[in-house]
Amino acid sequence: MGKEREPKPAKLFMSLIASEDEILQQGVQDLALTYGEVDFISERFPFNFTRYYAQEMGEQLFRRFITFGHLIPAPLLPDIKRGTNRLEEKYAFSNGNRRLNIDPGYLCLQHVILATTKSYTHRTYLREGIYADLTLIYRNKSFRSLEWTYPDYRQEEVIGLFNQFRKRYVEDLKKEIRYPW
Repeated sequence: MGKEREPKPAKLFMSLIASEDEILQQGVQDLALTYGEVDFISERFPFNFTRYYAQEMGEQLFRRFITFGHLIPAPLLPDIKRGTNRLEEKYAFSNGNRRLNIDPGYLCLQHVILATTKSYTHRTYLREGIYADLTLIYRNKSFRSLEWTYPDYRQEEVIGLFNQFRKRYVEDLKKEIRYPW
């Protein structure tokens, strides 16, 4: 018989998509006020694998990934996703179209999980309308994509970035840096 135990805390990250640097920076500031110190902001990645957001958000979209200095309990992910949804609404145009897309997730030693409001065969329901998307798995000293992994998360640069996040996460675990909120 297995013994129940809580998982180690996870490394919170977020993907932010926008067409304006100013809106993205304001979003990062608001996220830091809510979720604590941002310890990493990536370079800009062009968001050109899909036109899914083009009609709503514009044409010249880019993405940045951020991570936070404090680790979180994985069960907080639905609360975080609901909070980022509210922040997207704050920055939306008066017609409701978003100017900022925020996708929170967490990283642990074994995998990368994204929070989503969309159900699908590989997504596990968490609670309050939020699902967990298993996006990357860690195998043979690197994160690996899966058949359903979004094309932009399959990029070599993005996987390399998540491998860096994992190294920082291992250090954070040693320091036992926990979330302050």
